[in-house]
Amino acid sequence: MPSTTSDTAGHPAGRGLFGLLLVAIPVLLAGWMVIWPILSALVRTVWVPDADGIPGLSFDSYAFFFTDGYSLANLWVTLWTTALCGALLLVICLPIALYLRFSTNRLAAYVQGLAIFPMFVPSIILSYAFIRVLGPNGTVDLLLNAVGLPRIRSPYLTPWGPVIGLVWDNIPLTVLILVSGLGNVSNAAVEAARDVGAGALHVLWHIVLPRISNSILVAVSFSVLGIFSAFTLPYVLGPAAPEMMGPFMQRTFRDNNDPQMAITQAVITFAFCIVFGLFYVRSVAKNRTP
Repeated sequence: MPSTTSDTAGHPAGRGLFGLLLVAIPVLLAGWMVIWPILSALVRTVWVPDADGIPGLSFDSYAFFFTDGYSLANLWVTLWTTALCGALLLVICLPIALYLRFSTNRLAAYVQGLAIFPMFVPSIILSYAFIRVLGPNGTVDLLLNAVGLPRIRSPYLTPWGPVIGLVWDNIPLTVLILVSGLGNVSNAAVEAARDVGAGALHVLWHIVLPRISNSILVAVSFSVLGIFSAFTLPYVLGPAAPEMMGPFMQRTFRDNNDPQMAITQAVITFAFCIVFGLFYVRSVAKNRTP
């Protein structure tokens, strides 16, 4: 008769080994395609050959970036765009998610479809639609002219152009994450609060928001990471100067033929993104802690 103790002791170890094998390939791919390029880029920006071709430690490229007015202006407009888009996404998407969670009529299905629709529209198509509607002599200008009203100042090729495009592009993911988090809010808890006289704002502040705070943090983290490193929408809709870090890196590499500085800009961009990414990692780790 086989030993029960041996089987019981061996089972967790075998399961653990099997689990490690399952995650080995994704971890190796992440190390090869993400971690290694990051480390390689970091080394290339600080271990630089001198005039005689002898490599040595140098922080000249970083010193130039943080003392160059144009580079700092691009970094600032990227931070401004990211913060503004994150705030607008919460203001827009939270009411939509609340409506989808607590509404029971058929209109909610159409609202959800409209909220998810941008997910299926490529960024370049969105940019073209933006130009045709809000650009100079676009649809809005034609409609205003038809009724005798003055034209509006187009946000195209201004810092507001990428803001509008990036907010519209990130609505689907933000709404989906918030709706998923609202699944943790039970109808019984809401009804109990209403029974004791709590108004809509009190229910939102004391019942709903505490239960979806983690989902809000995750939604903001994902949005910020995507917006900060965005390229297509800022490149097509934004101004030539100042510009966000994505187009700035591309212009530095292609137009200025300066790969060293472009890599430095990429490392700085990653440093800012990893700060936001840590909020997401912390949130996930906190949820998994028993």
